[in-house]
Amino acid sequence: MVRFKNRYVLCEVVAEEPRGRPCIEDRAVGSAVRDAIARAYGDYGLACCSVSFTVKYLNAYTGTVLLRCRKDFYRLLCSALPLVRQLESRGLRCPCFLSTLHVGGTIRSCQKFLIQHNRRQLLTLLQNCTNEEERQRIRQSVLSCSLMEEQPPSGDEEEDDGTETD
Repeated sequence: MVRFKNRYVLCEVVAEEPRGRPCIEDRAVGSAVRDAIARAYGDYGLACCSVSFTVKYLNAYTGTVLLRCRKDFYRLLCSALPLVRQLESRGLRCPCFLSTLHVGGTIRSCQKFLIQHNRRQLLTLLQNCTNEEERQRIRQSVLSCSLMEEQPPSGDEEEDDGTETD
């Protein structure tokens, strides 16, 4: 059995209007990328890239997209990404472009890069703050984003539904 090697392309959706990003769907990103490949390389390029092309991950709020394609044809995909000018989903057109951040052999390597990239972005955001209040709000929002386990309610507390237990 032959193992087909893939490449994962981590992209960022840079929209002119960031409020329009939450309406983006993975189907819209996939079709826009396929259209760009078809415009750039025709039917041959589209057939080569679409064999294992999928949108593996999409976070519309941060604008992060993870695309998968075959190792032999990832250069076709990367060179066609600048041709994406808009994404259309749910009848709305969002003018934007895709910026390639990283190309990796595994999803895990792309995740590691994304963590480092977000840390660098946070540092530049903190350095560009104009006053201490803004800096404190950014720090507080970062600290509030940590994952914490909820404590299960203990049986000693009384219930607030108006009934008393004896």
